[in-house]
Amino acid sequence: MSYDSLTRTTTTRTALVTGASAGIGRELAWVFGRHGFNLILVARRQQRLEELSVRLREECGVEARVLVSDLADPKAPERIFDELTGADIAVDALVNNAGYAISKTFSKSGWHEQANLIQVMATAVAHLCHLFVPAMVERGYGRVLNVASLVVYAPPSAGSLYSATKSFVVHLSRSLSQELADRGVHVTALCPGLTYSEFHDVMGTRGAVSRLPSFIWMDARTVAEQGYNALMRGDVLYINGWVNRLIAGLCAILPNSIIQRSRSQFARSQ
Repeated sequence: MSYDSLTRTTTTRTALVTGASAGIGRELAWVFGRHGFNLILVARRQQRLEELSVRLREECGVEARVLVSDLADPKAPERIFDELTGADIAVDALVNNAGYAISKTFSKSGWHEQANLIQVMATAVAHLCHLFVPAMVERGYGRVLNVASLVVYAPPSAGSLYSATKSFVVHLSRSLSQELADRGVHVTALCPGLTYSEFHDVMGTRGAVSRLPSFIWMDARTVAEQGYNALMRGDVLYINGWVNRLIAGLCAILPNSIIQRSRSQFARSQ
């Protein structure tokens, strides 16, 4: 695959978006494209990425190329980095969005399932930052958007590492933001709440969450646009939507026992 047309110029920047085939990741690719960024689209589903790349080129007038990669493979981040570096492509914006959850509890799932989750949701995020950030610092410009979740503000669900990995992403982002604050590189942790996407279909919880009131839901495009704006403003942390900010605030002041009991009751209702 040739990337010659994506070589960075003084007027064009390039964004790498993981998990770009669906949901928030797909919408993040669109918002970066609409703002004139060339795109590197990373995910496992090649056909979806190819279809997206065609539309981005046609509708946004930017270059959009596909890198099919499974971030559960520990070698994937370095392969992505080596391929782009070998083609002399500078990544100006890194968007770590790829992620998923496991429907089975910790004790009822195989270790390989949990190891893959940690690899995709935490290790790959840190690894990609470690690979791409130094060149951003050298150029004096860089943007890193790490997609976390509202769940970091509440006690974790029983038997799930999802909130643990998202908490890692938030703390990683805060740490990097402090390190890079005066180097021209902005790092933002984005914390969306319930968002219309394929996530709940994959988890098998669509029926349960669909019974929740509509006002607590957000659409993926709005989440992506808010995330982009927060990143460009230099926000270290951004929680999408007033409802989610209210929830986060309540979780900060209410006793964990009350929040945990509410979460357990919701889990039983599923």
